Amino acid sequence: MNKWIQQLPEGVQDTLIEQCYNRRKIESKLRQMFHVSGYDEVDTPLFEYLDLFEGETASIGQEQMYKFFEPGSRIMVLKPDYTMPIARIAATKMKEYPFPKRLSYFGNVYRYGEQGQTGQREIAQAGIELLGSREAEADAEVIALAVESLLKIGLTEFQIDIGQVEFFKGLVEEASLEEADSEKLRLLIHQKNELALEQQMKDLDISPEIKNNLLQLPMMFGNGEVLESAKALTHNERCVRALDNINQVYQILENYGLSEYIAIDLGMVQSLNYYTGIIFQGMTREMGYPICGGGRYDTLISEFGMEVPATGFALEVNRILIALERQSGLERLPGTDILFVCKRQTNQEDYKKIQEIKSEGYRVEVYLPVDNDQTPEEYANLKGIPKIIKCDDGNKEGPK
Repeated sequence: MNKWIQQLPEGVQDTLIEQCYNRRKIESKLRQMFHVSGYDEVDTPLFEYLDLFEGETASIGQEQMYKFFEPGSRIMVLKPDYTMPIARIAATKMKEYPFPKRLSYFGNVYRYGEQGQTGQREIAQAGIELLGSREAEADAEVIALAVESLLKIGLTEFQIDIGQVEFFKGLVEEASLEEADSEKLRLLIHQKNELALEQQMKDLDISPEIKNNLLQLPMMFGNGEVLESAKALTHNERCVRALDNINQVYQILENYGLSEYIAIDLGMVQSLNYYTGIIFQGMTREMGYPICGGGRYDTLISEFGMEVPATGFALEVNRILIALERQSGLERLPGTDILFVCKRQTNQEDYKKIQEIKSEGYRVEVYLPVDNDQTPEEYANLKGIPKIIKCDDGNKEGPK
């Protein structure tokens, strides 16, 4: 036997019945949550032109994409992200729809770059995009919906960390750093690698005050008091605007009664080309990597010829499944209620009886003999089926 036919490629997985049941339950709850919040679902193709994901604001490198050639065509990629295709839709086929546009999505994305964290290259996501508003209320709406969604699907122990990339950009602007140097600092600050950050600073020709400000960034997380500490660091206009913005969003979320799920982290500095303001990610104690992430990306849709501010988030469905399992939050797979047994060939009367029982909401299996001579009673016992109905015993009752 060929050894490969029983193995899976690296980075993908089978979803067995218990996991599949809970994944569909999660997606159903999220779909309902997004729907009642005014978000309409769209879907985009599994593969698109590479060009779509190569713009100036691209957050995913080519090395992370699954690429292939279509005969006589340009380079194609399996969808590595939902936001870019939705931006394309918003600026073209939905151009005449009124703003703000509230859109949601469910599906898989494909990336090489995930293996360092979770080993997954096929990533199940559910998310929203809010297009057309620059207001702090829009950022607060998106973050609040992320919190409500996680609560709706049964997570109890999680935290949403909020950052503001403009604060870091303001400090870098003040330091007059080259792009390559600022990118090295960004990565070390985001990783909270204080020792490597300090070493990197020694080679930079910037003032001790600015060095100190940048060195403090990885430690600047907590509640609203963090913002007061940050204000004391710099009077850079860009930094001040960023702090005012994040404070405004934080105050709105406090007014919503969601502050217990929210923390501020000014050392969270994700892709600077992609994100333009508020950013956030969701974490749980059970996981060493985010279960959701998002933020503001006001310049991305301009690549399609339309200036539209935007914000949104994506939930990582499989990671959430793992977190729920570790918090004992998964639902048990429903069992079969009735085993319907017929010694003769099932006729029209039997079939109608089965459909009547199903219409009352019961799960019904029709017994089929197998080669091991197993009896209906033995099969029912193995599967934990509480009731057997035999088509020739006159029993027309549903399960007790």
